[in-house]
Amino acid sequence: MDDELEELRKKRQQELQQQIDSEESEKHQEAQKEQYEEQKKAILRSILTTDAKQRLSNIKLARPQVGEQIEQQLIMLAQSGRLQQKITDAQLRELLRKIMPKKRDINIRRR
Repeated sequence: MDDELEELRKKRQQELQQQIDSEESEKHQEAQKEQYEEQKKAILRSILTTDAKQRLSNIKLARPQVGEQIEQQLIMLAQSGRLQQKITDAQLRELLRKIMPKKRDINIRRR
């Protein structure tokens, strides 16, 4: 009886330890994600004008995937040293034209 009770205690203690380890791992991953997001925001603040930042924010609201893609490209340009000055709204629009697929015109005809 005592052996069974001791075995149950050990098993429960192991389960609790695994749960604690899992929670700590999740907290660590969340902290890393937050740190990455802060670094990304700092880089974007340093390379975009106010109007360009606003446009990028609007794009992220409307099309999150496209916004993320643009952010990644801008960060890569900044980190590679290929940016000589801040990106203006006009330059960001030009980048969007290159990235975004062309819209198809849909014509509906009646017979």
